[in-house]
Amino acid sequence: MNLRCVAALGLSFGLLLASAAGASPDRVRIHDGRLQGVVKDGVASFKDIPFAAPPVGDLRWQAPQPPAPWRGVRDASDYGPACLQMTTFLVRPGVTQSEDCLTINVFTPAHRARGAKLPVMVWIYGGAFIGGSANNYDGSKFARDGVVLVTFNYRLGRLGFFAHPALAKTNPEGALSDYGFADQIAALKWVKRNIAGFGGDPARVTIFGESAGAISVNYLLVSPMARGLFIRAASESGFGRTQGSPLAAAEATGAAFMKGLGVSGDDAAAVQAMRALPASAVMAPVSGLGDPGRGPIIDGVIVSESPGQGFALGHQARVPYLTGGNSFEASLFASRLTHPEAVLDRLGAGKDAAVALYGDGDPAKAVAALTTLRAVIEPDRYLARENAKRGVPTYVYYFSYLPEAERATAMGVRHSGEISYVFDTLPKTDMTFGRYHFSAATPADEAIARAAHAYWVAFGKTGHPGGAGGPRWPKAEPGDVVLEFGDDGPVVRPDFDRAKLDPLTARAGTGAQ
Repeated sequence: MNLRCVAALGLSFGLLLASAAGASPDRVRIHDGRLQGVVKDGVASFKDIPFAAPPVGDLRWQAPQPPAPWRGVRDASDYGPACLQMTTFLVRPGVTQSEDCLTINVFTPAHRARGAKLPVMVWIYGGAFIGGSANNYDGSKFARDGVVLVTFNYRLGRLGFFAHPALAKTNPEGALSDYGFADQIAALKWVKRNIAGFGGDPARVTIFGESAGAISVNYLLVSPMARGLFIRAASESGFGRTQGSPLAAAEATGAAFMKGLGVSGDDAAAVQAMRALPASAVMAPVSGLGDPGRGPIIDGVIVSESPGQGFALGHQARVPYLTGGNSFEASLFASRLTHPEAVLDRLGAGKDAAVALYGDGDPAKAVAALTTLRAVIEPDRYLARENAKRGVPTYVYYFSYLPEAERATAMGVRHSGEISYVFDTLPKTDMTFGRYHFSAATPADEAIARAAHAYWVAFGKTGHPGGAGGPRWPKAEPGDVVLEFGDDGPVVRPDFDRAKLDPLTARAGTGAQ
């Protein structure tokens, strides 16, 4: 009998011992109580677990508080409600929305050895900080590949990112305004405290996210309050030069909004009146106002600087970092694509040169490329360069693979188009989610999904993506190396698009001002 067979028998015997001792893959005990999950296709999932007290009543616009323990066994078989949204298309049809939404979901291998210490990956969803839900993401493929995958909800819109003078005066946390980020930090602390019960290693946590989730990753990297809660980070379409709102401006906007709802003043009575408002009124659309609730605020509590500033000054956590974007991020900015000439006219004398360089003479293509590069691709490169300067392992990707069914019509890979590849959850049949239509995946599509997923899993396990899905993924520096996921598969691209990106970097400056 060879050593491989002996090892396999030993593992099987260990699992049998665990089962004989009463371990059940769909039962877990955590610090707050016992959970009953579900086992399906080799994955144990536990959903709708509270990681904080309901942020309602007196806890609205407060830092998240510990959840109440429970007696007996809590049903963790299905998702809880999504957080209240300020948009209509970023949750699945039929999903309940609630102000009481701070819950976490865990996907873990059902057949894991007793005392297993598996790597943990924590996903932060996108949605412009006004929508989205952890319920939209299935972590089963990660679990089948030996990773404990965690998703969670965080407060959105004016319930999650809101400043007001009365809150700053009366809250124990002072000017805390980024309640959504506070939720994210609370969820990561919950992971540290509880993930061992699911077979995860609290010392091997990777955070990753897309769009607003990727922006969150970048802000967590530069926030001292998140230090020590993760050892790796990945940012997908993270808008690396985005700037948070100054606190004074956010407070003025918040005060104007509340005045429109009949609440004025900056004392405890005003706070009480604000917390008595229906959540639907707080989250309702408004016009003629710089709308509060649209994202990060430089509150001086969790957020003291933008990611661009923090990375330039070397304030970010020194952890392996993976970042990148898609070939048609401009899909987010429909008005620019509809009126390309209006955008190009702002370039003045440089208009013709820009059309030639970025659009091969086509104004619409030039605007699409400029928007994509300026919003995401160049900022990705900027943060990668700044991170690599500190000797930290840094990896950059560019996702240009188009599903075979879209190649005749699509301008490129739209914003968020890489997620179903990273999660390896391409649809088996045609489907529609929100404003997007997805065609059934072909074998070529699925091959790219397996490759992308394998790289992300490798990064979550080791801190470097290696060559799990194709060619070995080199570090970004020196040479601005990018791994492109294109129609020909993953390909290493040194000096990626330098002729187009360098002028944008020169114009943007250091980002440290």
